[in-house]
Amino acid sequence: MLELLDVGRRFKSGLETLRAVSLSIAAGDFVALLGPSGCGKSTLLRLLAGLDQPDSGTLSWHDAPPRPGEIGVVFQDATLLPWASAADNVYLPLRLRGVARAHARPRIEAALARVGLAAFATARPRQLSGGMRMRVAIARALITRPKLLLMDEPFAALDEFTRHQLQTELLALWQDIGCTVVFVTHSIYEAAFLARRIVLMTPRPGRIAGELAADLAPGTARRFDPAYAALVAAITARMAALQTA
Repeated sequence: MLELLDVGRRFKSGLETLRAVSLSIAAGDFVALLGPSGCGKSTLLRLLAGLDQPDSGTLSWHDAPPRPGEIGVVFQDATLLPWASAADNVYLPLRLRGVARAHARPRIEAALARVGLAAFATARPRQLSGGMRMRVAIARALITRPKLLLMDEPFAALDEFTRHQLQTELLALWQDIGCTVVFVTHSIYEAAFLARRIVLMTPRPGRIAGELAADLAPGTARRFDPAYAALVAAITARMAALQTA
């Protein structure tokens, strides 16, 4: 789908966040970017989203660059409009593209139903739990049917039970929709549970230190798969080696 070759990013302050990052992402893949805080994971995600530009190297798309709406982004904070209903928040990307509310209504309803919030279309963010607000943010990102979904630690602020539930729901959504997902996290357990490819990043300046492939049981069963425990142990050992290198 896209390829980064020797990508680097240094800010005006002199802070170098990324150095010589080379990475290929295939269509339909689920890739986790895993590394310690401050290693440039979010910067890399912003480059993929087109919200920032590299200082060196190249980022190239296999076909034409994505058009508006073909990239969905979910941040750590749900970033919902506090005065708007769940339905209006989901509608926002389509409204900005000039899609009439009447034409968008079936897609809004389908998006909310997909994340289990069909009964909460009129609720305001203050009336929703943290997990429900994140579901609205995911529905908003998916309303344009993006080819690429970028997620920047979206579950980091949630309790463990809600986090596990949303991880399972995200896997089901990805398998149903078939889009490409790049997921930023600093949780080894989350990366091992979600991704097909776990890309390891060094401490700042972030570089690609290697990757591991996951071949686990489907759905929630993977948490009890011995291969999951083995993958967590392998990632932990690799990350510990990077910290001491």
